[in-house]
Order: sequence, then C-alpha cells, then structure tokens
Amino acid sequence: MIPKAKHYVIKVHGVRSPAALILKETMLSRGGDAAIHRDCITSRIDRSDVLIMGSKKALKGLITDLREQPFSLPALAEEIEGALVAYECAVPELPAENELPEELRQFYEKMRKQTLVMGILNVTPDSFSDGGVYMDRAAAIERGLKMVEEGADVIDVGGESSRPGAEPVSIEEELRRVIPVIEGLVGKVSVPISIDTYKPEVARAALDAGASILNDITGLQNPEMRILAAERKCPTCIMHMRGTPRTMQENPVYEDVVSEIMAFLRQRINEAVEAGVPEELLIIDPGIGFGKTVEHNTEILRRLRDFKSIGRPILVGTSRKAFIGALLGGLPPDRRLEGTAATVALSIANGANLVRVHDVGEMVRVARISDAIVRQ
Repeated sequence: MIPKAKHYVIKVHGVRSPAALILKETMLSRGGDAAIHRDCITSRIDRSDVLIMGSKKALKGLITDLREQPFSLPALAEEIEGALVAYECAVPELPAENELPEELRQFYEKMRKQTLVMGILNVTPDSFSDGGVYMDRAAAIERGLKMVEEGADVIDVGGESSRPGAEPVSIEEELRRVIPVIEGLVGKVSVPISIDTYKPEVARAALDAGASILNDITGLQNPEMRILAAERKCPTCIMHMRGTPRTMQENPVYEDVVSEIMAFLRQRINEAVEAGVPEELLIIDPGIGFGKTVEHNTEILRRLRDFKSIGRPILVGTSRKAFIGALLGGLPPDRRLEGTAATVALSIANGANLVRVHDVGEMVRVARISDAIVRQ
C-alpha cells in the first residue's frame, strides 16, 4: 500500500499551455490533480507553472502516459522520474570507489552510512567567528589535527573571509595563508582536505599541495574552475551566492528562494558536466547566509528536502551564522553553539549529507544522534 499512501507535490516551471492542460487532465485521470494558471484553458497565456499533486502510484502512471504525448512531455516524464528517484534516495549516486584515492574512498564510504562533518579551518584575520585565531601556521595545523581527533571527516581550509562586507584578498596573499597549512596537514591526517576558494590559481596550488576537494562559494562561476575540476576529477562543492561577500546582504530579494536556488544549482551542474566534471563528483550547497535574509535561511532549512530531487549530496553550513544570532535576540558568534546544534540536527533530518561546522566535537555528537533517529 506504500505507493498509494505517499503523496507528492512537484513544481514544474514554464510549461506551454497545451502541455499544462494535458498534465492536468492526465493527473485527474490517474486520481491526482494539477494546479495550472486559469488562463491556460483560454490560451491567453503561452506558458504556466504547474503544481502536480498525487500519490506515487498516480505519478508513475503520469510518467507512463507522458511518454506518449507531444510538446516535449516525454522529456518532462524523464525529469520527473529522475527527481522522484533522487528524492527517495537517502544517499545519491556516488563515485565508484575503485576510481578514487584512499582518503576519498573512505570519505565516500562514510557518506553512504552517515552524515559527514566538515571542520572549518579559517586562516584569515577577519572571518566573522574565528578571524585571526589560526593565522599562525603551527596553530592552524594543531587545530586541524584536533578536529580530526574530534571526529571531522574533512578539513576545509580557507584563506579569504566570506563574511558579509568582506573585502577580497590577492592571490598571492591567499596562497601565503593556505598552502603552508595544507602542506603541514598532508601526511598527518587521514581525512581529505578541502580548499575553500573561488580562485583557480589558489585551487590548483592547493590541489598540488595535497588538498583533494574543491569548495567554491561562487558555484564554479569561473570557467577556469570548471576546467580545473574536470582535469583533476576531484569532489567539488557548488554553492549558491547572490552577489559577492562584500555586497551579498544588500537587500536580497527572491520571489521563491528555494526554487531560484535550485534553478541556479541545476544550471551550474549542467555547466560543470559540459566542461567534463563527472556529475557524481558534484556536491551542492544552498548557501545559508550568502545573500539571504533570516527568513530566507529558515525557509531553506525548512524545505531542504526539496534539494534532494537534484540528486547530488547536500552540504549545509549554518555554523554560528548571523541568522542564528538574530533568532536568539542578538547573541554573538561565540554564544551560538546551541542554535547551531539545532540547525545541524534539522538539516540532517531534512536530508543533508554533510554539515560544515566550527565546533567539530559537539556537532559530531549531534550528527550521530540525528543519524540514529533519521537513517534507520
């Protein structure tokens, strides 16, 4: 009875009016329904968004029927089927283990079983939470080792602050900050090292130094970053951000924040794949706090499961962020531990595969309890 009991709502954008009418009629015939623009029936509009509503059984019937229809509906049938399969999978398609180096084999083997914890290692003087704490190479390396001891599954090294209002730094300065730390950690830790940068020159040098994951806050906007990711065949995090760190919080406005972020991520995935990046190596990040208001951030977390339909692992970074402080009456970053824990637990419950955090030991414990509840 499970296919009859599960109910889904699927939003399809910009469907031609005749196709929208077919979708509605087909879903009605299958025991479901579809909401379309009222002017479709009079052909006063050319296109309409469509909300398809029905049980899994009804949707499987819709997919079968659409394969026999005109107006590009067979292609839509494949997209709907793919989204349903991805939405239902606890873990999306991952790379074949025999094609990966040892530390990445362990990384993906763990991802199949549990939520991974990415430890934040900022070697910057001006990050919003821990700026200046790990500018010294020895202190940064010691912190990286400590994070692994506390249970981190990956260490994310960043040399340029992405806090709201932050100014960019030169390539030379960013290299000076991150490369010695990566070199100091390689060989001493068994987990992969991620480089948090949007600069191809820094990313290439970091990979040469021993990093094995790219984390790009601009979502591979630079074609050279896509080329590099394709050359190195390394896991790559694509994040959504509107504007730049310096401008992103200047009145961010969305009509539908989740739909717009999903469209952005799908586009960037397509561009990366066209450049030669294997899709199974891509990880998506909705970019909590990057060009979003408090309300946008809470809506993303509430609807995080929608992102599963894209079919890629989901990375969420809420750690100590300003929206948590705002929700707690203006608490500073060093008093946002419990708020971070709540967002981590809810992210995991809503489908996150990785969480990016400052407080590694505490959030590893939060993740293990959350996994025990939601992954059974």
